[in-house]
Amino acid sequence: MATTKKAPETTNVVEDSALNELFLDELKDIYWAEKHLVKALPKMVKAATSDELKSAIETHIAETENHITRLESAFASIDEKAVAVKCEAMAGLLKEADEIVSETEKGSLTRDAGIISAAQKVEHYEIASYGTLRTLALTLGYTEAAELLQATLDEEKNCDSLLTQIAEGGINETAKTEKE
Repeated sequence: MATTKKAPETTNVVEDSALNELFLDELKDIYWAEKHLVKALPKMVKAATSDELKSAIETHIAETENHITRLESAFASIDEKAVAVKCEAMAGLLKEADEIVSETEKGSLTRDAGIISAAQKVEHYEIASYGTLRTLALTLGYTEAAELLQATLDEEKNCDSLLTQIAEGGINETAKTEKE
């Protein structure tokens, strides 16, 4: 028995369009990124000194697990299998985060400032990706996927804001007095 593809959410979707293909490629990319980020974040928690930073990252681990679930729901909403394709940008950002940790002193707030820097680079990449994906989903008529992507975009923006508050709340000031 042949399987039939579910009809798109609206009749405005052109499933074989180049834009639809771009949307799917970008969705696969961020899916890979989130799956690898959730594995990398516990290393950041372990490397961090500040309890406030550790707590923020731990909270984001749970959020990232939800982001993965939402992405799987977004794939399902357009009748596509959730597939991860390597995200070179996230791979590079996570490599850079590892380098920052290895090049800063354990137990220092300078390391925490570096972890915040690395984490915010990741957040900014995710914010750009989810914003673009949400816009493409709306253009393509994938309203359910757009709503799911918007929910994650909002959480990514909140996380970025929290990291800024933590940095400005004392970590950067204290770190500036630490010696090499």
